[in-house]
Amino acid sequence: MEEGIGTPPQELFDAMDTYIGEQAAKGVFLDGGGLYGTEDAVNFVVRQGEVTRVDGPYAEGKEVVGGWAIMEYPSLEDAVADQRDFAELHAKYWPEVTVISTLRQISDGPDAPGD
Repeated sequence: MEEGIGTPPQELFDAMDTYIGEQAAKGVFLDGGGLYGTEDAVNFVVRQGEVTRVDGPYAEGKEVVGGWAIMEYPSLEDAVADQRDFAELHAKYWPEVTVISTLRQISDGPDAPGD
């Protein structure tokens, strides 16, 4: 989402509480939360074997990760369908902002998904 877009409307918070409660009851939602903006972020850059601490804010940053969730599904198809439902909540309750909802698998080793 865009940095500094403001606080989501209470209706989205309420809908997310319901959604997360339902997913947790099904055993799908394992962990998650929202993230503050980058103005208080601390980054470490590794470049050519050297570590440098770089503090924000970052004028070049246009989009940030606003939150995260760890979910477990019986199939990739179920995960994709639920990701769509999650995105629909944002479209319904906060339509004036652009939110990119990304689904990624968690790696538990060096193999690619499906290996």
